[in-house]
Amino acid sequence: MTQVGVPVTSRGDAVGLSYVEWGAVFAGAVLAAALSFVLLTFGTAIGLSAISPWPGSGLSAKVIASIAVFWVIAQQIGSVMAGAYVAGRMRSRWYETGHEAEFRDGFHGALVWAVGVLISALLVLATAGAAARTAADLVGRAAGSAASSNNAMDAVLDAMLRPTGQPTAQSAPPPPAAGTPARTEGAGEARAEMSRILASSVTSGSITPESRTRLAQLVSQRTGISKQEAERRVDEAVNAAKAAADKARRAAILTGFVTAAGLIISLGAGWWAAMCGGHHRDTSVPARFAFGDRQRTPVR
Repeated sequence: MTQVGVPVTSRGDAVGLSYVEWGAVFAGAVLAAALSFVLLTFGTAIGLSAISPWPGSGLSAKVIASIAVFWVIAQQIGSVMAGAYVAGRMRSRWYETGHEAEFRDGFHGALVWAVGVLISALLVLATAGAAARTAADLVGRAAGSAASSNNAMDAVLDAMLRPTGQPTAQSAPPPPAAGTPARTEGAGEARAEMSRILASSVTSGSITPESRTRLAQLVSQRTGISKQEAERRVDEAVNAAKAAADKARRAAILTGFVTAAGLIISLGAGWWAAMCGGHHRDTSVPARFAFGDRQRTPVR
């Protein structure tokens, strides 16, 4: 008996053919990246609407941070699941057993996750800077902030150099001579030196007696307070700088763990969604938005 056509089993044994269908993978990855970007933009808008400069009129920082962490993980998982489902459903079915088909469908979901992470990273690098600057400008205008820097070290220096009470003869700078500009460079140089000393003390974990004496001298000269009071302010400033550095370190660690956990969970979710898509493909489950009982007439 003459055999007509090529048997399905020979397709899997053909030399040079790959079981990976990059068309389905890239389609799912692009969909996942687009959904992630849209959901992140939506979440950013909701987060900015929940922030208010007026006391008692907005959510607390802890609540907003918790919601932001949940939203980042949820949108990441949902986007990868949608893209992986599409990739699993669009993949061509080879002649394979049930377990082998599930593995290949799931692997296509993992590839969607990998490509989607790369696309999302490129999108973040391209848009995060502009979005952050825009958000910071909006929040700053709403709060009426005129500060040019939000560095934690500036707040420590401001607290250390804050005057107490009425200015004394020691703290009041001499008036500039006629025709000479005010000495603003000296104040800037003093703050820069103090900032370097504080940063060095935070990095090393302790402040040397020479650095402590120098800081107390600068504080006493700029504020007119006594040496003992200046040394007390220096000790408080060093402790505040260490606390700020430790807070930033813990925030970076938490961000890293949350990001890694979200990526691992989304990988598993993508694998499962791709297997579901492959199962629906094999069982011919309808994939459509049902509006009434309308059915498409088959093309003959």
